[in-house]
Amino acid sequence: MKPEVKEILEWVYCIIIAVVLALLFRYYIGTPTIVQQISMEPTLKQNQRLWLNRWGRTTKQLPEKGDIITFEAPTEKALSKAEIEENGPVAQYTEPTNIFKKFFFYVVEMGKDSYIKRTIALPGEHVEIKEGKVYINGEKLEEPYLASTVVTSPQVEGLEDFVVPDNCVFAMGDNREHSSDCRVFGCIPLEKIESKVAIRIWPLNLWGKVDK
Repeated sequence: MKPEVKEILEWVYCIIIAVVLALLFRYYIGTPTIVQQISMEPTLKQNQRLWLNRWGRTTKQLPEKGDIITFEAPTEKALSKAEIEENGPVAQYTEPTNIFKKFFFYVVEMGKDSYIKRTIALPGEHVEIKEGKVYINGEKLEEPYLASTVVTSPQVEGLEDFVVPDNCVFAMGDNREHSSDCRVFGCIPLEKIESKVAIRIWPLNLWGKVDK
């Protein structure tokens, strides 16, 4: 083999290894992201940069109440009352059909949409949305992270009074009037939760942990 060809192949191998390691780190450990929407205002605003911790997905741990998480956007954007009665208040997903599509969708994240919301209730907890407030197991939820004028309204019949299913979480945006969340598409299964917001990295004057 000519030295020139050997050198090119060595560079190709190095690039392939670097890409694989970067993808593995991004999938299992953490990754940066940019806030795209207004659904988490005033806590998170558009174009802020965040560092996401994905170790929880790797170890299959549920988030804690109050954690801000990202998750795969459900395929079905709104559940009907009939679907809730048949399948429970759980978000519905359509999986990629083959191993290559799964790799590019889940690992490379091509064509994949994610939402960022706050964890409100955990498995087995009774959620009620009434009188503009959220009640967990009969007690009003204190939400100091919300703007003082925020009113929490139910969006879909059947998702205003329910128990969070096993291995699922109920999550909402802080900007309730401008957030499509679990009030519409149902609770998020653990396997669809991608990460937890670890720190805000931009703007620099707000650098640090995002409070619950």
